[in-house]
Parts: sequence; C-alpha cells; structure tokens
Amino acid sequence: MKLYVCWGTFQTFGPGHPCRNALDALRAAGHDPEVIRSYGWGLLPAALNRSEGRRLAREATGKSWIPLLLTDHEVIAGSKNITAWAAQHPGCENAEL
Repeated sequence: MKLYVCWGTFQTFGPGHPCRNALDALRAAGHDPEVIRSYGWGLLPAALNRSEGRRLAREATGKSWIPLLLTDHEVIAGSKNITAWAAQHPGCENAEL
C-alpha cells in the first residue's frame, strides 16, 4: 500500500492538512502505508508537476491533486475518500479474529 502525499504530513490548525488526515485515518484503521512525497502543487500545469504521485493522480483522476492511495486492487483519490476507505477496510491490527 502506497500513500502519495504532498511535501509533508504535518499537523495544522483547523480541519487539518488533507495529506495528514489521510495518513492518520489509515494508521487509525491499522494500516502502515509507504508514504511517498510528491512535490509540486495541484494547480500547476502537468509539465511542472512531474513527480510520480502527481503523474499517477492525473492518470487516475484527470487532476494532479493528492493524497492518492494505491492498494493492491484500488486507486483512491482525496483525503475524504481515503478516510472512508480506511474505515471500511480495517488493517491487520483491527481485524476480528
């Protein structure tokens, strides 16, 4: 599992940074994703957003916005979608025995 984030997963005031929110949701659900920094900015043209994460986001959604989660079978874009996915797919630590 890979989570593509912007240049940081820092804590912010208010509702929080989208990349951090996605990472926190995944960890709370028992996942430990590989975090990959994807430099650039979603509003920049594709020629300036050439990191792997931004390229994958464009291919999957048509836009360069991240966070972007890649699992073995799915591509989930956006922190709200990633948070919802994490709630529906608990990791090993939260799985019922």
